[in-house]
Amino acid sequence: MSKVIVLTGAGGVLCSSLAKALAKQGHKIAVLDLKLEAAEKVAHDINIAGGTAIGVVANVLEKASLETAKKEVNSKLGSCDILINGAGGNHPLGTTSNPHLLEEDLQNTTEGFKTFFDLDSEGIQFVFNLNFIGTLLPTQVFAKDMVGKKGCSILNISSMNAFTPLTKIPAYSGAKAAVSNFTQWLAVHFSKVGIRVNALAPGFFLTDQNRALLTTENGDLTPRGNTIIGQTPMGRFGEPEDLISTTLYLCDDASSFVTGVVIPIDGGFSAFSGV
Repeated sequence: MSKVIVLTGAGGVLCSSLAKALAKQGHKIAVLDLKLEAAEKVAHDINIAGGTAIGVVANVLEKASLETAKKEVNSKLGSCDILINGAGGNHPLGTTSNPHLLEEDLQNTTEGFKTFFDLDSEGIQFVFNLNFIGTLLPTQVFAKDMVGKKGCSILNISSMNAFTPLTKIPAYSGAKAAVSNFTQWLAVHFSKVGIRVNALAPGFFLTDQNRALLTTENGDLTPRGNTIIGQTPMGRFGEPEDLISTTLYLCDDASSFVTGVVIPIDGGFSAFSGV
């Protein structure tokens, strides 16, 4: 049965792939993104391929923006059946320069060098808000459509570093841990009104946000990229298509008794001790 599916952050690499895959299943897709041009491009690609989609501008950190987006979705596609909270990301102001603190780091005056003590509180707050508040607010707005209906669910995007935090990115790790916790809380909270809530925990996927951190300009791996591949039993980065099957399952009635789970899709990264 065709459902109305709203995806935030859907102008990006990963969620645009999910949007297109869900459209191929016959669902009506609302592609939400902070950049209207990016959202409309994804929607155009879906429509050209024979699907049904609209591109809608939305800021996941502004409830009024989300309410406006909801009105457009409702008028053009109908009430929301499934919400995928895909908006998120990291910021350099919440990132340390080195994975470990050394005493000599406290005397490092190189421009841009950051120890834990130099992290910018506003940068940390931005990362936390984008990932956690940017999941909470769209849920507040769009989940109202789901109450009392059958076959409705919410899919959040956590991260494998919610299980074990990665070095250098305390703000992002903490924010994604909050998303995982919120997923479980919300699954219990919505259990009596028929709304399931689950999450994906992607491992390392090359996106526009992390490509420069993991690869060089000529495509070779950076030291951090090599470390990641060395810690990933399957020996590669994830491809956007690797998220599709689990997404389809969690959005389908086949998973009608599944709620409150966070599923790693990481090539075995979270299972590997490093030895």
